[in-house]
Amino acid sequence: MDIPNIKNEEQYEALREKGYSKQKSARIANTPNAGKKGGKAKSYEQWTKSKLYEQAKNVGIDGRSKMDKAQLIHALRNN
Repeated sequence: MDIPNIKNEEQYEALREKGYSKQKSARIANTPNAGKKGGKAKSYEQWTKSKLYEQAKNVGIDGRSKMDKAQLIHALRNN
């Protein structure tokens, strides 16, 4: 499988070195905020369900439209 253009090549390579699949590494490295640091993000529990849904959409989580807030959090943390 060919990998699409990677927005954050450094992050992609780091994820691959950690053992992530090519597809998962590409999804993460291509999210709009890929590689941005700051440490000021709220924990997922403080996010609204709609924000969690949008993040799940950004990283390509299947079945997100049928998930409740707890399931979205779990999927984001374990995807």
